[in-house]
Amino acid sequence: MGKKREKSIRIQRKEAELKEVLGEAFGAMENPAINRLGVTDVVCSIDGSDAKVYLEKGGLTAEEQAESLKQVNNARRYIQYLCREITGWYRVPNLKFTFDDLLERENRL
Repeated sequence: MGKKREKSIRIQRKEAELKEVLGEAFGAMENPAINRLGVTDVVCSIDGSDAKVYLEKGGLTAEEQAESLKQVNNARRYIQYLCREITGWYRVPNLKFTFDDLLERENRL
């Protein structure tokens, strides 16, 4: 078996900064389906070109989650633009949004 590669400090910093910046970007959006969402975690790929963004479900129903996810995905390019403007980075990772179900899985155990 191969060794599992650990993330570099640079990638870990990028994840932490993206988590903070995405919260700011969501708050700046005028769409209530987006600006009420919170970011629970960001996981970047080893090279930092892709990032999976975990969103907080809060008290949203399954229908509200689906609508919010649709709205966020439709605004993905604008959100990436806002992140680029806030951070000053030349390139922002490709963002993929999903709701975080870790708490539900832990409760089932």
